[in-house]
Amino acid sequence: MSIKHARTTLALTVAAGLTLAACGGGSPEAATAEPAEASPLDTVGIEELHTQAQEEGEVRVYAFTSRIASVEKAFEETYPGVDLIPTDISSTEQIARLKAEATAGTTTADVAYLSDAPVVLTDLMSEGLLTNYVPPRVAEALPKEFAEPLVANRLSTKTLMYNEEAHPDGAPVTNLWELTGDEWKGRVVMVDPQVRGDYLDLATEVVLRADEMAAAYEELNGSAIALDEGVNNAGEQWLKDLYANDLVLVDDTDTVNAAIGETGQKNPPIGFTSYSDRRDNEDEGWALQAATGVAPAPGIAFPALLAVTKDAENPAAARLLIDFLMGDDSETGGAGFEPFYVAGDYPTRTDVLAPEGAVSLEELGAWSIDPAQVAEIRSDVADYLLTLS
Repeated sequence: MSIKHARTTLALTVAAGLTLAACGGGSPEAATAEPAEASPLDTVGIEELHTQAQEEGEVRVYAFTSRIASVEKAFEETYPGVDLIPTDISSTEQIARLKAEATAGTTTADVAYLSDAPVVLTDLMSEGLLTNYVPPRVAEALPKEFAEPLVANRLSTKTLMYNEEAHPDGAPVTNLWELTGDEWKGRVVMVDPQVRGDYLDLATEVVLRADEMAAAYEELNGSAIALDEGVNNAGEQWLKDLYANDLVLVDDTDTVNAAIGETGQKNPPIGFTSYSDRRDNEDEGWALQAATGVAPAPGIAFPALLAVTKDAENPAAARLLIDFLMGDDSETGGAGFEPFYVAGDYPTRTDVLAPEGAVSLEELGAWSIDPAQVAEIRSDVADYLLTLS
C-alpha cells in the first residue's frame, strides 16, 4: 500500500440544507458555550453602520477563499472611507491563528470567513472567539439553518470532478467504489485530509454514511461487502481501499484542479475538489466538470460561514462587510456576492436566483453534512487515515 505525495431558482429547504441549527449542542464543548452578549450594532441600519465604520476607517477579514480579493474594490466603492484589508488563509490555518491570537490577547481580523464548520461551531464558538451577526436586511430570506449559530452566505462543495474534454459523454464513474479498482490505480487525486479540514470532513462523512457505502458496494459488485480485519464499517473500508490504490495526495486545491482539468490529456485522473473551481476553466485551460449520478454521493456540501471575531477592533465595519457579502437586494446578489455567484456555489438566501448553467444541489447529489455529527468522530477518522499511510 502506498500514497503518492505530489504536492431552477435555488430556494434551499431544510431537507436539502444543513442542520446547522442543531450544531450548538452537538458536542460537550459546544454545550458549555455561553451565548454572546448582543450588540446594539446588530440592529442598526446600513447608513448608521457606514457612519460608524467610517470613524473606524478599516475592516480586516480572514477568508478561506482567494475570491475575497475581488470583493475589496467593490466594497470600498460602495462604502467610501472604509478600507477593506483581506487576508487569504485556509480555514485550517485560520482556525489555528484565531486561537493563537486569542491566547496572546491580540485580534488581527474583524471578520472570519471560513469553512470547516465542525471545528468552527464546536471549537471556536465554544471558546467565545466568534460572534454571529445576521444582517437584518436579509434575515427574512435566510432559512434558520443558515442564520444560526453562524450565518452562511453560500454552500460550497468538495465533490468528485473529472475532465469533460476527455469524457464528453459524462462522468467516467457512477459509483465511488470504482475508484478503488485497477482502472483508477494512481489516478485519483485530492488534497491531503491532514492538510485541509474540509477534506477531512469529506472522509468523515464517508464513514458516517457507512450504510450507504455498503449498499453502493453491493450495487456495483452484486454481493455484500466483506470488511478487512480491524475495519469497522464500509466507509472505513472504502478509505482503506482508496489509499491502497495509490491515492495521490497533494497540498493544495490548484494542484488537484490542474491534474484533473488540464486540457489535451488522453487519460486524465479524477479527484475531489470544489465544483465552483470550474469557473476558472477558460482562464487556466482546464476542462473541469462535476460528476453527477454517482452512488451513493459524489462528495459533500458545507456552509461558508461569516462571523465577527471576539474583541474586533472595528465592529461596525465588520458588520457592514458581512452585510455586503450576503449580497444586495437584486436577484443575483450584486457586487458583494458576484465572486461567489458561480456554478458550484449555492446561495443560502431564498431570494437569490441560481447562476445560469448551475447543476442544482439535488442533481449534484452531494451529502449535506451535519457539522455536529462530523465533529463527534472527526479526530478518530484523522487517526485512522494516519494508519493508512
